[in-house]
Amino acid sequence: MKINFKFDYKNLLIAIVIFFVEVLIATKLKNWFFVRAYLGDVFVVMLMYYFIKAFFDISSTKLMIGIFIFSCLIEFAQYFHFGELMGFKNNRIMMIVLGNSFSWLDILCYFAGCSILFLIVKLDRDKNNSSHSSKPN
Repeated sequence: MKINFKFDYKNLLIAIVIFFVEVLIATKLKNWFFVRAYLGDVFVVMLMYYFIKAFFDISSTKLMIGIFIFSCLIEFAQYFHFGELMGFKNNRIMMIVLGNSFSWLDILCYFAGCSILFLIVKLDRDKNNSSHSSKPN
């Protein structure tokens, strides 16, 4: 698999916006259980996707699959209290990043986020293909 460096400011801006949404969820909407517990997990896979796509020209589908697998690995690591085993128990930021409790619902949220990304990419591709094919030669 070939990965090329390619800066894309549009994807970086999307990643920055999603990052600020995640910060807002973590700091201001922490009492809104559904948003904090589930929507944040949907957005985190999108954040990773757009951040990586901002710097690398990589297959969207392969990237989504990789992000989903990575997210699941992190979630399964939470089952074994990986953050605590690595000595991060008193490091609040690392424990937020790594998480501290396993949940099948989180995995479902990661899948939902990747599915939404897949639809966004497909719609964007379809829109670009139709605009290119409708131009006269």
